[in-house]
Amino acid sequence: MYAKETYSFFDNVYAVVRLIPKGRVTSYGAIAAYLGSKGSSRMVGWAMNAAHGLKPPVPAHRVVNRNGLLTGKQHFSSPTQMQELLQLEGIYVEDDQIQNFLTFFWDPKNELNNYEE
Repeated sequence: MYAKETYSFFDNVYAVVRLIPKGRVTSYGAIAAYLGSKGSSRMVGWAMNAAHGLKPPVPAHRVVNRNGLLTGKQHFSSPTQMQELLQLEGIYVEDDQIQNFLTFFWDPKNELNNYEE
């Protein structure tokens, strides 16, 4: 695991997003809460907007709003790319919203705190 204190907020966001398993999604707010900045979900969104082209890649398509809406889709190379990437991972999207969202929701606070000491 990485030490949250030694990286910038954006770097911490990217580190968390890189840990989201294929076929799972999380929200901007869940990432912000995990990083100790519960009110910074908008900043997580800004980080996702700036993530395209980073190495190693950041799977920004796995980050959606708290209701499972694809609010960041306009920042992908086509209006349907975010949905297409999610569907390739087995996540069904209808009208820009993940269906059965809670089934696919990955909460870093629950998933990653088990590994930190």
